[in-house]
Parts: sequence; C-alpha cells; structure tokens
Amino acid sequence: MASSACTFSSDDIVIKSPNDSRLYRLIELENGLQALLVHDPEIYPDGPPKSLENGHEVDEDLDEEEEEEDEEDEEDDEEDDEEEEEDDDDDEEEEEEEAEGREVKGKGKKGASSQTKKAAAAMCVGMGSFSDPFEAQGLAHFLEHMLFMGSTEFPDENEYDSYLSKHGGSSNAYTESEHTCYHFEVKREFLKGALRRFSQFFVSPLVKSEAMEREVLAVDSEFNQVQQNDACRLQQLQCHTAAPGHPLKRFFWGNKKSLVDAMEKGINLREQILKLYRDYYHGGIMKLVVIGGESLDVLESWVKELFGNVKKGPQIKLAFKAEGPIWKSGKLYRLQAVKDVHILDLTWTLPCLHQDYLKKPEDYLAHLLGHEGRGSLHSILKSRGWVTSLSAGVGDEGMHRSSIAYIFGMSMHLTDSGLEKIFDIIGFVYQYLKLLRQVAPQEWIFRELQGIGNMEFRFAEEQPQDDYAAELAENLHIYPAEHVIYGDYVHKIWDEEMVKYLLGFFTPENMRIDVISKSFMSQDSQNEPWFGSRYAEEDISPSLMELWRDPPEIDFLLHLPSKNEFIPCDFSVRAYSTCNGPVNELTPRCILDEPLMKFWYKLDRTFKLPRANTYFRINLKGGYDNVKSCLLTELFIHLLKDEMNEIIYQASVAKLETSVSLFSDKLELKVYGFNDKLPVLLSKVLAVAKSFLPTDDRFEVIKEDMKRTLRNTNMKPLSHSSYLRLQVLCKSFYDVDEKLCFLNDLYLADLEAFIPELRSQLYFEGLCHGNLLEEEAISISHIFKTNFSVPPLPIEMRHQEHIIDLPSGANLVRDVSVKNKLEKNSVVELYFQIEQDIGMESIKLKALLDLFDEIVEEPLFNQLRTKEQLGYVVECSPRVTYRVFGYCFIVQSSEYSPIYLQGRVENFINGLEELLDGLDEDSFENYKSGLLAKLLEKDPSLTYESNRFWNQIVDKRYIFDLSKKEAEELSGIHKIDVINCYKMYLQQSSPKCRRLAVRVWGCNTDMKDAETQNKSLQIIKDVTTFKMSSKFYPSIC
Repeated sequence: MASSACTFSSDDIVIKSPNDSRLYRLIELENGLQALLVHDPEIYPDGPPKSLENGHEVDEDLDEEEEEEDEEDEEDDEEDDEEEEEDDDDDEEEEEEEAEGREVKGKGKKGASSQTKKAAAAMCVGMGSFSDPFEAQGLAHFLEHMLFMGSTEFPDENEYDSYLSKHGGSSNAYTESEHTCYHFEVKREFLKGALRRFSQFFVSPLVKSEAMEREVLAVDSEFNQVQQNDACRLQQLQCHTAAPGHPLKRFFWGNKKSLVDAMEKGINLREQILKLYRDYYHGGIMKLVVIGGESLDVLESWVKELFGNVKKGPQIKLAFKAEGPIWKSGKLYRLQAVKDVHILDLTWTLPCLHQDYLKKPEDYLAHLLGHEGRGSLHSILKSRGWVTSLSAGVGDEGMHRSSIAYIFGMSMHLTDSGLEKIFDIIGFVYQYLKLLRQVAPQEWIFRELQGIGNMEFRFAEEQPQDDYAAELAENLHIYPAEHVIYGDYVHKIWDEEMVKYLLGFFTPENMRIDVISKSFMSQDSQNEPWFGSRYAEEDISPSLMELWRDPPEIDFLLHLPSKNEFIPCDFSVRAYSTCNGPVNELTPRCILDEPLMKFWYKLDRTFKLPRANTYFRINLKGGYDNVKSCLLTELFIHLLKDEMNEIIYQASVAKLETSVSLFSDKLELKVYGFNDKLPVLLSKVLAVAKSFLPTDDRFEVIKEDMKRTLRNTNMKPLSHSSYLRLQVLCKSFYDVDEKLCFLNDLYLADLEAFIPELRSQLYFEGLCHGNLLEEEAISISHIFKTNFSVPPLPIEMRHQEHIIDLPSGANLVRDVSVKNKLEKNSVVELYFQIEQDIGMESIKLKALLDLFDEIVEEPLFNQLRTKEQLGYVVECSPRVTYRVFGYCFIVQSSEYSPIYLQGRVENFINGLEELLDGLDEDSFENYKSGLLAKLLEKDPSLTYESNRFWNQIVDKRYIFDLSKKEAEELSGIHKIDVINCYKMYLQQSSPKCRRLAVRVWGCNTDMKDAETQNKSLQIIKDVTTFKMSSKFYPSIC
C-alpha cells in the first residue's frame, strides 16, 4: 500500500501536564486527515521489541518465545469490578440499590497492577445525526453499525471483533449530533494489526445488503433498550416539539420503522448510506488518535501507510444554521413518566460558545445555579420540602453543545408537594437570577474555578486507554490542537461582560419548561410518534411570565456561596520525601488490627499525585436482622447523607469526593480525591454521623423518596433478572414489595428509638491508600476512635451472607412478568453455579472460567446478536456472588419470548464442545495471551488500584496480587482443561451441571407458554419455600 506524505507535523504543539510522561505529535496527511500520535512509555517500559520499532507487524502466529519474554516483563495483579445491581441507564433518579448482593461480574477489563498497558486508537468523524436526511432518520447511526460489517480487505463480518477478542482487546462506537466516534484497545504488540483492520472502515467498507437487513434489527433492538427510559423520552419530546425545519427536529436513534419506512417509500437505503459515506467520510473531517508504545516515528509511518488511502477532502467543519428559536415561547410540556418520578426541567437556549472555551462563562453560571451550599437555590427549595436534588449546566451530549446553540438546563427532582409548587419553584429561580444580575459577576468565584481546573489538569488521573483516545479525538474537533487536553480544564480569561451577556438569555421568554411525572393528568394529550410517550402542551399565563421577568423581591435566604475551605494548598508528594517503609511494597499491609478496627495502608509510589483514597466499612449493630431493621438502617443512612449534603457538596467542588452507601449491615464510607483537606472533611463527616438525629420534616421527605425508589426498582428487565437471580441465591434477601409494605408503617419515633442501638456497637475496616504517610493513616484511625468510643461488635454479631448450594443436576426456572406493563423487552438469564471460591486453591478454577469466557464471548455475540439478531444485549460472563463462582449467559430481546431465547442459548452452549475442540493451538494460545494481557494490565490510575485492593478486603480474601497468581496458573492451562471444565459444569449430562434460568417476560409475550415445559425442569413458584428446603454454603465474606 502506498504511504501518504505529511503536509504538517509538530511534536511540541500540544500543551500537557508536567506530570504527563507521554509524547504527542500532531500530523496532517495529504488527504486532510489529522492524526494525534501518542507515545506512551509505560506500554513498553523496557522499550518495544526491535521488530516493532522497525515498523513490522506482529503476525497471528507470533513466535511463542517472543510472547514469553513479554510476559516476563509484565507484573502482577487482578481486576475486580464490583457490580452493585443497579439501574444505571440514566440520571432520572439516584442509582437504585436493587439487590443486596455483593457480586463481581466478569473478569474486569481494567485494573491490574503491572508495568504495562494496552494500546488504543480512536477515529472521530465530524459528521453525526444532524446530517441525517429527513426521509431516512437514524441513517448516521445505521452507517456507524454498518462499518463493522466487513471491508474489501477483510470481508468477514466479525473479523475486526474477532481479532480484538483474540488479542485482549475490545471496541465500541457512538453517534452524536455532529460527530461519530469509533475506538478500540488491544494488547500492545497487536496495535498495527488492529489498525490495519480499523483503517478499512474508512477506506473500503462493504455495506452488504444482506448485512444491512440484519443490522437494521440491531439498530431497532438498541432503540428498544431506551424506549421506556424517561430521560430519552424527554429528549425525543424536545426534538419532536422543535420548530419545523430545525436540525433538532429529528429522530436521532433510528429504528426499524424509520429505516424500513424509508425503503417502503422507494428510498434505496444502501445508496443513501453510501452517499452519506461518500459525502462525509473524507480526511478533511476525520481526526485520528493512536496511542502506542512504539516511537512517534513508527506510529507516524503506520498511520501514513494505513490511512493514506482515506478519501481526500478539505479541512472543514460542517455548519448547521437555524433561523429563530428552537422552541415556542411561553410553553410548558407535561410528559407522562414511565417511572414514579416528578422532575422539573428548565432549559434556556444560549448562543454557541465553542469559541469562548478559554472563558467558560456557562461554567460560572452552572456553578452558581447548581450550587448546593448555604444560600443556594438547592438549599432554599430543599428546606421547603420541594426538591430532593438539583443540577444545572450545559449537558455533555452533542445536541446540548452544538454549533447551532448551547442548551443550558436545570433539572430538579421534586417531592409530591414540590409537584404542586412548580410555578413557585420557577419563581425562586428567577429571584436567584435577579440576585446574580444585581451583585454583578464575581472574579473571585471565577478564580476558584480556574484554580480547581488547573489543579485537575496538572494532577489528572489517567483514564483507560480507549476512553482517552476517544476523548482526544473528539476534542480535536472542538479545540485548537494545542488545547486538545487542556481545553476541558482551562479557565484563562475572566470576562465579566460575557457573563452579563449570557445572563441576558435567562429570561422567561427564552425558557422551556418540561414536567415529567407519573401522575400525568390531561384531557388534551398527544402522542410523540417514535417513543409513543403521552404529553400535553400548556400556555404559561402572561401574569406569571411578567412576575418571573422581574420578581418584586429576592428572598433573604438567597445569597452567593462562601469561599471554599476545601480547596487544597499542599500538593507535595509523600513518595518523594520519605524513605519509611519498604520501597517496593506492592500491596497494602495491615497497620492496625484491634477488636474495634482493622486498617490497611499503602503509600503510593506509582502514580505520585497528591491524591488519596480512604475507604471504610462500618458494621452497625443489628442493621440487617430483619426487614424492619434493614429499612430503619436505610432511612438512617439516607437522612445522614441528607444532613451532610452541604459539607460534602462544597468538598466535591474542590475535587474531594464522599460516597456513602449501605451493604446489608455495613455502612460504606469513601472519602477520596486531593489529600490535603481529606482529614478535615473526614472529621466533619464522622462528627455528624456520631451525633446526628433526624427531624420530622426531613424524615417524611426521605421516606417518600425511599418509597419512590422501591416502586421504581426492577423497572428495567436486565436489572430485574439479576435481582431475581440474587433473590434465589442469597439466604437473606428482603424483597422490594415486602420493604415497601413495611416502610408505610415506620415513623420518626421508630427511627429515634433504633439509632442509639445501631450506633452502640461497631466494627470498622478501612483502607488508606495514596499520598498519605503511615502516621497520617494512623491519625485517621484516631478520628474514628475519637468519634466512636463504643464497644466493638464481635464477629458473630456481624451479618454474614450465605449463598445457596444448588443440588447436583439442578435445573431450575424462575418465571416473572416485567414490572412495567408497557415494557416489550424479555430477558433470559441462564446461570450455572460452579464452586465456592475458597482462596488460593480456587485460583486455577478462576483462570479456567476467565479463559473459557475469553474464548466464548465473541462467538456468542457473533452467533446470537450479529447472525440471529435475537436482541441488542447478548452477553456472557463469570460471576462471583459472595465468593461463589458462577457463569451467566444473558439475552434481552423485544422480539422473542424467553423460552425461544433460552433454546437458542442452549443450542449455542451445546455446540461449544465442537467449537473448543476445533480451536487450533495458535488460536488457543492467542486467547491465553489476550487474557494474560488483561490480568497484567497496569492500573490506569490510583482509583483503579484502590478499588482492586478494596474488593479483596471486602471479600475477605486479602490476596492483593490475585491477578499475578491467576496469570501463573494460566500458564499451565491447556485446551483439554478448558474442555473438561465446560463438560463438568455446563454440559447437562454432568451431575455438576447446576442451572438456574431466570426468565423475565415482556408485555408482548404470554407466560402461559411456560406451562408446557420440559418435565425435568423444577419451577420455583415460591422463593421462600424453596430456600427453606435448600442447603447453603458456609459464609466466608
């Protein structure tokens, strides 16, 4: 392939943090493509192999000796991603704590301590959904899907995914309003091979008709994932009600109807896709980022060789024009919610501010309008019992930050009484805006934001490589090249007039009001055509508009925030100033082991940033003994968070974060971020926790919010299936409906009587990790002792979870209908119980399961998603539930019943022996090598390393170098071991095959089909009765 020449190259254009050891080179090829090349010295700490430095590509049959040398360079450890079964698809409400189980899902793709990292790349094309033709909506998104479906050089549809899967990699893509981004990561020595396949997306995609027919269904399944999502419904309503002809008046997702309808109207969809590709997929609007361990010269030679054939095009930025406002003035839209929520969203349209990124005036206003300290809007509205949360600012989504306009939003979660006071709430918003106009913009506030931004930039924690590549590629479209990193952080120019100018847009005439609520009442409702949402449009009275335009008074409780006491001053790094402790200490050590507390400590000598992570779990006496105590403990924790909110918020602005959660009888407190003021914050938090007693008004608000959360639990079928599985597996599991029933009859007096007992005996276990000396960690333990001088809670009084030990040959089924009666998606979750994880002796079994997963994951996706198009979610992964190994297959579908889905999954599982037998030795070794890369991947940041250590502490395993030990076990595993593992635990003829199928039935399926079942199935009709007659594993964590 002919190599392209560069028309521009610079090694010193990008401004980077003084702590960033990576090298950056910006080049532009003759075809107009701009590429940012990133040499990361930590990918090959001892330098890349000579063959790679000479520009050669590692072949599929990489010499085994070379691989073994690489492996010797790679050290240790494990990755562990804790899955709190929760609803995480939107920010409509706080994450739901749907299941009380502690469960680790999958191998975890990130977070193992070692000397090496993966390589990565991203391509961001400056064209997105705004370029959809009106007659074929969702086309840009469909095009994104089709580029994965083979190219002239690599015609197999799954060649790219298969290559990445074999070499420890993964990929993704997303379509925004004005750009489309594709990114991947891969084991370091396979970067060129991955780039070779990736580059063909942008040179010669096949866009085969037969693949299009199948991939339309994938786009449709993706849409069906979000059809019952309130945040997505609101976004589409805002698009639907935009002015005719406005670029926002579109259906960005695309689905089967929008794309098939286009074909039925005589539009040749393949021609339209190819036209979109020909018009916009050219070098002039493409930004490429490549992160590798090779030298910049080698990376440049690869980019010129592989991307030189991208079509030539001029350096342009697509511009979209819109005459007039986006929405009608003086309107309120009421949208019927899927979940039990009351949300008030206010939006104001601002001019595009891309050029003003050095001033960031919108951030100044977001900081004040979204503040939660004393004198803030949040504070006054919360004190009246009207709101439970408030956020403000310009969203990160493309439609909120487009070249047409910036959309500034305020989103408030309301109480029942707040729903009745919407116009009063808006009145307070305009009082605060009037205050901001009266007191004039304050330079000291800007300087605080400037200092925090510079601090974050200077001491930024690294992200996973593919995320970083995607972020840089996107930023090349937004900022000048020198600010591709710094642009997100910089607050360089204080412009008081610019802030005043922006404030001028915050008027009632320029405001859109959306109210999202389950209690939707309207005689005059309409249907949004794509999501089918019910909504009503109302006029705001002229008298209200007049009142908001110039409020007669400003409530005396409203004022600007005070100076932030948590902004750090000391950025010294302890690792540079101390010789105490073992220099090469790789894992935490126990520095305190007493009846009341156990503390683990590790000084960070790897990342050398002024950051620390301090994590604690506090066992509370009787916190999980029964449903009542469980609920009272939850009420206490929620009220405690509510009480501490102003302190916690102010610290979070200064990038010192606090997290408070509950796991059975354990309060989990995490305080993390810049370490200078960490002890100050921890002291304040613990002082509140020690003496706090709730008030009646806050009790009622929090109780109402808890009820709402319980009613919203399990609205998503995927969350529901995980919840149902854990309900079967866990001995102590309080059902949401049972909790809701009990909660109704709990009152403040119950909680007041309960709290002294809850705090009367405690047990603490903690981890202090990062930029803290050992004496500082000991001082932190003293803060706990000072605040809680109580007797220790003995081990036998701490809650211990037991997991069911399924009987030999178990073949269980649990059938449940979706909670939301309009939810079309069904789920089958097929869980195989393996063995209990008993520590060192179980490491080989963990390695076998992880390797099995490495081999099976891509073929499963290719068969059931790409070829059979069962649904958008097709996945498998190992599970560790309270230290019991399992393996899960999950499919979600809006088209097929759970029984059909289960049949297809079983058919795939039955064919695995042939697939495993047919693996040639080179392929098997590639999978092993790919898993090894994941196990020995360097933690991207201190946070990843802390989380990995913390997971070992929480699980009471304490094998801090688990991944290193698993890698050692992996080296001795052969193909026959994987086959035997599969036969023993997943083949139904084996007595050790123990299965639980959880089936969630969508609204368009009939659960009566389950009655004509295979007679060997045991149907669980009553979980409590079933568990009463079951055996359980001994508790080890």
